[in-house]
Amino acid sequence: MNGKIKHYQREALKTRLASADPFEVTQMLMEGALESMKIAKINIQNNDLENKSKFIAKATSIIDSLRLSLNHNVGGELSSNLESLYVYMSDSLLESSINNDIAKIEEVVELLSDIKVAWDQIPERDRQSAFNQMQNKKAVSG
Repeated sequence: MNGKIKHYQREALKTRLASADPFEVTQMLMEGALESMKIAKINIQNNDLENKSKFIAKATSIIDSLRLSLNHNVGGELSSNLESLYVYMSDSLLESSINNDIAKIEEVVELLSDIKVAWDQIPERDRQSAFNQMQNKKAVSG
């Protein structure tokens, strides 16, 4: 039964991703990293170190993807600050994994949650404007 649920969840995620714009994909990535960190924290509490490592690695990979997706040409100082924060988060997760440090995970959850709250508050018109600019640049350079 558990396998069927996981299959359904994967298919639902694929469907959601197929219709998502870049803004929504970023939201989904943040949600995935936050969920992975919460599961890692539970695994530390349960002394399940193998699964702890798996979920910390997943969260770190997502945070690294967010960092690599930053556009420094458009984002300027904000994207530089975010990059530094993402590097700090990845380093903190590595440290938490080595030391089974729940407090470090909670710190990263708080930091990423703050970024996500700000991201979620971007008005729809601004999201659409940024998406249209990105599409126009692709059309010109493509």
